[in-house]
Amino acid sequence: MSEINANGAMSADPSARYYVREHHPENGTLLGFWIYLMSDCLLFAGLFATYAVLGRSYAGGPSGAELFDLPLVALNTGFLLLSSITYGFAMIASQRKNLKATIAWLLVTGVFGLCFLYLEVYEFLHLIHEGAGPQRSAFLSSFFALVGTHGLHVTFGTVWLVTLCFQLAKHGLTHENNRRLMCLSMFWHFLDVIWIGVFTFVYLMGVLP
Repeated sequence: MSEINANGAMSADPSARYYVREHHPENGTLLGFWIYLMSDCLLFAGLFATYAVLGRSYAGGPSGAELFDLPLVALNTGFLLLSSITYGFAMIASQRKNLKATIAWLLVTGVFGLCFLYLEVYEFLHLIHEGAGPQRSAFLSSFFALVGTHGLHVTFGTVWLVTLCFQLAKHGLTHENNRRLMCLSMFWHFLDVIWIGVFTFVYLMGVLP
């Protein structure tokens, strides 16, 4: 630090030290994650728009009414909606500082997520086996692109969830882990909202004549 001597000149004080602490805004991570979610909204908006344009372009192939198994899709929807509820229980447990319950509810959420992915992969493989792969028509190309992109998001979310369980088991309900829980909560509920749109716009409307 510089000091003013008797002659009015600045003299350097070699004993002075400056410590610069990097400032991380408390809500910076959440703001950045909201921005990411908005970019994801644009991605899915583009996929929905593509399906809206190509969803009736069957090219002489099968339509959604011929291919979609609504009871199976309804069961899959139930798995994803239940996973959203169990994640809410995990958040309640974290607010109560109950680490074991938080991890337990997260694991239940992961199980529901894996059930959802299993049925989605089963549906895709069944369609491909029936000759209704993404190359069959523009309708199926847009269908696989939209539903598959959502499935990839659920896959990444499940991996993130398992990783977070390890972090919680090792470090507990720290401030950082609570922030990660909140970010994953927003991501998981966002996927639920997108799937409701997929179920309504793709599957329910797809079986209409």
